[in-house]
Amino acid sequence: MNIFRFTGDLSHLAAIIILLLKIWKTRSCAGISGKSQILFALVFTTRYLDLLTSFISLYNTTMKVIYIGCAYATVYLIYIKFKATYDGNHDSFRMEFLVVPVGGLACLVNHDFSFLEILWTFSIYLESVTILPQLFMISKTGEAETITTHYLFFLGLYRALYLFNWIWRFYFEGFFDMIAIVAGVVQTILYCDFFYLYVTKVLKGKKLSLPA
Repeated sequence: MNIFRFTGDLSHLAAIIILLLKIWKTRSCAGISGKSQILFALVFTTRYLDLLTSFISLYNTTMKVIYIGCAYATVYLIYIKFKATYDGNHDSFRMEFLVVPVGGLACLVNHDFSFLEILWTFSIYLESVTILPQLFMISKTGEAETITTHYLFFLGLYRALYLFNWIWRFYFEGFFDMIAIVAGVVQTILYCDFFYLYVTKVLKGKKLSLPA
């Protein structure tokens, strides 16, 4: 494992912990898109079905279990535990507009037309756009809490670091996965505007807002 993948995993884990702590400590999921969290749960479920068929390493298995468990814990907190604080009116992005096209693309463009491979490809494609409901929600409300922006920053940083991971693997291991790289580029591009606002506003103590 190279440093970019390891730090990427740590950034991803930090984002998840920040989100869970934010919800638990404030006893509120205000400003958090439940739909994005449902999509993340779907991403991890379809990607890590190989937990049932193969073992790579203790680290690999542990991280997969943490991602899946935390994803469903977040969904539980939003839709059951703190349901009264969930802002469903602003969390109005249509998930089917992402899931259906991504599902079709996964069936058409994949490494191998097998059940697990198609689900893995589906998860890669879906993760690249999973943040859209959250960004859409922020644009509708006009602003985001500082702690929510920290969550989004570490989530975007994780994906950016994984791009460097793919570059590292190509140069030092000769490994090249076009599907993962293209999806990663798309996902990073979606974060670019947010990164700019994070650096120019949040780090200066101002509230982040997206144009409606």
